[in-house]
Amino acid sequence: MAETERLSPRPSTLDEDAFVACYGDVYEHSPWIARQAHRAGLSARDDTVEGLAARLAAVFDAADAGAQLTVLRAHPDLAGKLAVGEALTADSGAEQAGAGLDQCTEEEFERFQTLNAAYRARFGFPFIVAVRGLHRREILQAFEARLNNDADTERATAVAQVNRIARLRLAARAGG
Repeated sequence: MAETERLSPRPSTLDEDAFVACYGDVYEHSPWIARQAHRAGLSARDDTVEGLAARLAAVFDAADAGAQLTVLRAHPDLAGKLAVGEALTADSGAEQAGAGLDQCTEEEFERFQTLNAAYRARFGFPFIVAVRGLHRREILQAFEARLNNDADTERATAVAQVNRIARLRLAARAGG
């Protein structure tokens, strides 16, 4: 399984700048997470997908609410204006395309727009889900269900999803 595969280059062998250059984009527009992880010290345990994912998640999970919210807000809307204009990061674009979000029917696209607006109004950040392995219909169902969450539950769910996205991105880099 890719999660136990070693990453290349090995994180523990990199200086801070090289580490941030290689792994700073795993969390959407938030290289500070990689920088803090490196400053905390890396070992051979962090050279695997599982190890580095846990190390980075620990930094994100320990961040104050304001910093977490900034990371959540850095994520794009699903099937949103950025996707239509192709202004997504390479990782986000590939993930959304893999879930078929670039092939929405007009009705599905409108539903995503409506849900994106309702979700942002309710929670103050975009709906975040690790889309890899999901179809757009499943994503719409999750979207609708999570709109019923209270603010604390949804924030915790979004943080967990961001950590899952980071783990999947690392696994993809390791060839999984």
